Amino acid sequence: MEPVVRCEGLWKTFRIPVDRALTFKQRVLAPRHHRATRELNAVRDVSFEVRSGEFFGVIGANGSGKSTLLMCLAGIYLPDRGRVAVAGRISPFIELGVGFNGELPALDNVVVNGALLGLSPAEARRRFPAIVEFAELEDFVDLKLKNYSSGMLVRLGFSAAIQAEADVYLCDEVLAVGDVRFQQKCFDTFRRFKREGRTVVFVSHDLASVERFCDRALLLEHGEAVALGEPSDVVQEYRGHAFLEAPPETDSTGSPIRWGDRSAEIVEASLHDDAGNDVTVVEQGDWVTLRVLVQFHRRHENPIFGAIVKTEQAHHAFVTNTMFDACRTGTFEPTDHGVYSVRFQALLAEGPYTVSPAVAYEDANRFADWREDFLSLRVNGRLTSGGIVDLPHESTVESVVHETTVA
Repeated sequence: MEPVVRCEGLWKTFRIPVDRALTFKQRVLAPRHHRATRELNAVRDVSFEVRSGEFFGVIGANGSGKSTLLMCLAGIYLPDRGRVAVAGRISPFIELGVGFNGELPALDNVVVNGALLGLSPAEARRRFPAIVEFAELEDFVDLKLKNYSSGMLVRLGFSAAIQAEADVYLCDEVLAVGDVRFQQKCFDTFRRFKREGRTVVFVSHDLASVERFCDRALLLEHGEAVALGEPSDVVQEYRGHAFLEAPPETDSTGSPIRWGDRSAEIVEASLHDDAGNDVTVVEQGDWVTLRVLVQFHRRHENPIFGAIVKTEQAHHAFVTNTMFDACRTGTFEPTDHGVYSVRFQALLAEGPYTVSPAVAYEDANRFADWREDFLSLRVNGRLTSGGIVDLPHESTVESVVHETTVA
């Protein structure tokens, strides 16, 4: 397909004052000194294309240039060098609620915000009931926005933004909007966008969402594009890249097999049956317990423990962690040890699997230790179905006799 977003050799540079004058005397006595600036290259020679109907992810650490890149695509920033071209109508999910006036109620703000998104006042009023219903603000429509909570404001902003019938959606961390229930509605909206073949450029720190939704991903570091390709490959490179304190360990092919800053270290891991025996081979449907021993070298508050069970083709068959399970893990001091245990039923299709345990910081963005494919597990089943899991099920077939009426 023809690309609808094209970015060629994009540069965006900001000038940052080196020393600001704090008093009138300083400004008068040394006027030139306080005009000194330094250059910050927020985006450096970035090139990529996004095809029509593609979900394109952009990831990277804070300050890597993700939001600046998105603002250049939206036309908010003009590039200093290079070329940006976006075909069709754009709906930016960058600053949700931009243009909202706290002295006005929801309807007036939706009309103003809709104008920024390309909706006429009449169209914004027509869509207002759907916007309010999606935002779950039916009881607050007559309230001035200055009395809204921050969560209510971003829900209203998101609900208004998705009403724009755009060709390209530019999204910056929008899946972090609202509470858990509203976030699920955001996920459902993005699934609908994907089904409808909408083009989305998606900036996020949520790596799981990037792997789930995106067709391709771009990794930025210090404003430069360092990886572009399959989301799982780009995410893996991000996790194991040089910004971590400890360089990643690699296998014979150069693929990372361990990364993290080693502030906590996975010492050992094992799989057990319900009798406590070590196992590497189980029967389909057996219960298996993964135990992971972690030694801490720094203080960690509520670290996240987790594991991924992958198929031979590296597909994620089972993903779990203490954050998903709402499990508060407590505080660990240097030299402390912790044991992470998770018991699961091996309702997996027959075949070989690997287990990758991990321990991360409470913010879920930094890893202390990740051991890729650390354990092996074999599941014996009755047949090879071709699926990833083999769920308990019952099948029936009924013969239905159609009666023919003769006049």
